[in-house]
Amino acid sequence: MKTWLEKWNPEDEAYWNSEGSKIAWRTLIITTITLTLSFASWFMMSVIAVKLPGLGFNFSKDQLFWLTAIPGLAAGLLRIIHTFLLPIFGTRHIISFATAIKLIPVIGIGFAIMNVNTPFWVFAVLAFTTGFGGGDFSSYMPSTSLFFPQRLKGTALGIQAGIGNFGVSIAQFVTPLVISVGIFGASTIFTSIDPKETLAVFQNSSIEKQKEVFGALDTEVQTKILSNVKKNIVDSVSTAVKSNDNVIVFTSLPIKAKAKAIANANPKLAEKIINNISTENAAVKNKPIYLQSAAFWYAPFLIIMAFISWFYLRSIPMKASVKEQFDIFSNKHTWYCTITYVMTFGTFAGLSAAFPLMIKFLYGDFPNAPDPLVYAFYGPLIGSASRIAFGFVADKVGGAILTTITGLGILAGAIILVTQGLVAPTSLDQFPLFVTVILAMFFFTGIGNAGTFRQYPIIFKENPRQAAGVIGWTAAIAAFGPFIFSKLIGNNISANGTVNQFFIGVCFFTIVATGINWWFYNRKNCEKPS
Repeated sequence: MKTWLEKWNPEDEAYWNSEGSKIAWRTLIITTITLTLSFASWFMMSVIAVKLPGLGFNFSKDQLFWLTAIPGLAAGLLRIIHTFLLPIFGTRHIISFATAIKLIPVIGIGFAIMNVNTPFWVFAVLAFTTGFGGGDFSSYMPSTSLFFPQRLKGTALGIQAGIGNFGVSIAQFVTPLVISVGIFGASTIFTSIDPKETLAVFQNSSIEKQKEVFGALDTEVQTKILSNVKKNIVDSVSTAVKSNDNVIVFTSLPIKAKAKAIANANPKLAEKIINNISTENAAVKNKPIYLQSAAFWYAPFLIIMAFISWFYLRSIPMKASVKEQFDIFSNKHTWYCTITYVMTFGTFAGLSAAFPLMIKFLYGDFPNAPDPLVYAFYGPLIGSASRIAFGFVADKVGGAILTTITGLGILAGAIILVTQGLVAPTSLDQFPLFVTVILAMFFFTGIGNAGTFRQYPIIFKENPRQAAGVIGWTAAIAAFGPFIFSKLIGNNISANGTVNQFFIGVCFFTIVATGINWWFYNRKNCEKPS
């Protein structure tokens, strides 16, 4: 079977109508389905990580954020490689291999979950391999750009990237459903702790009993539990009782602080402590789940699509060495486009990865705290839908104006999050507005993702090969979004329990990126109207 097409000229209307259109749309359908699986497998760790402590994995808050950050780091690095692969290997070989190789993280993570003694480094390595799903985007989009004529590029890229982005929502929507199904392996007891009922346990138990149970713990465990209490509270109590002894300090804490410290501990440890204080309580909730199914369910779809890709895809004859492709870096617009796409897709991917853990660690301490996975999938869903919808709009009005609108939308959202205290909450009453603002930011990122990918082929219209390369490169750098967002947000929360500093930084970056887009691509008489 031939890999390379003998002829390809989508701008020739007669050729397009006779055979080009059929090949292009068939390619778009197959690659879009596989790209959706790519995004889903790329983000599966962001939803699995939330559940790991409840199974008994003793990972710290920082380690959980690392597990959601590493896939972004891996995807960014792998996208840089993918940027240069298309002219060398072609669509058929790249898509087929990229689809099959994702079986490594899917099967590996499934087995790792089934053993509660699996060390963190194994999960970290497997989290890196989920980057396979994020990395191949920089081959997919340049490929699609080449298959369609200029007048349909915005539509085709909007459809593929938008539907592909739905993979994030699929990962976050399907996970709560599929973990109740035993695809392979036995169920595991998932433990969750109710903060409100934990407070009731401490209110209805004696100081002596609390001291006895806490004192029986290892010193290291005691210290770890106390780290869940704000440092100024621990210091003031230690000063008041004139002691640094963990047991004395803990038992002298206000009841709410003690309950919060235990509720925020590893659920299995909290279960042991609470049950030892009160044998009959409503704070500990146990249920059997199959978390490994959240990884295993991808496997049959990946196998099927790998075979379909091999037998039905062909490659456009466009040959260029890696060295020849480096010419994009001598063009200043490559770097300007990189900045604007980091603003649009970097924010989309970053929020997608960090949103569940933000809900858990910003609002999880309040009574009747929300389940992160109930809300997490809505953001990527909205961002993906707006990317598809505005792909058609971008073909009509141009992409630059949409990118400018996106920048203003993201900026407004970040300002509201900070000024209204939504990322430094003092009450669960702030949660609805927090979710609303985050979802609005997702909506604007979808608009910008559609706008930017309409812009780039026009900005580099003199050289389609360069245009494809720039699409791959910008996507590579923007893929670091999950790493940047997860690590910086995690560091902010660990340091002071808020994310104000991070979103102040988002404000400044968005102003710069929007200014660049407006000056070079959007204003009247700009250098590259697009």
